[in-house]
Parts: sequence; structure tokens; C-alpha cells
Amino acid sequence: MFPPIFSIPSCCGATEDGGPSWRRHQERKLRMLRYWRDGIERQLAAVTAAITTLEQQIQRDRGDSQG
Repeated sequence: MFPPIFSIPSCCGATEDGGPSWRRHQERKLRMLRYWRDGIERQLAAVTAAITTLEQQIQRDRGDSQG
């Protein structure tokens, strides 16, 4: 579903004490997760709107057939 999130190995500049390279990695990961969340929220809003529209159409059609 989502690509895996890998940690930066110590050979790439990350330090045990959370140096600048590690902070940049964490900030980048946070931006990526927020981007994914925003996309999922947009999809959820679209699905919710589609469900609401279909429910309204079904109610309207039931009302027409009973009339």
C-alpha cells in the first residue's frame, strides 16, 4: 500500500545523539506522512460525498415509487 520508510544508517551521517542529519530525516518523514494523510483524507471525502449522493437518490427513488 505505502512504500516502506527506512531509517538512515549511521554510515550516512546519522548520529546516535540525534544530530542534524537525523532531524532532517525525521522532518522529511513527517512531511511524507502528512502528504499521505492529506491524500487519504481527500479520498475519504470523495467516498463520503458519493455515499451521501447515492443515499439521497435511493430515498428520492423510494419516494417517487410510493407516490
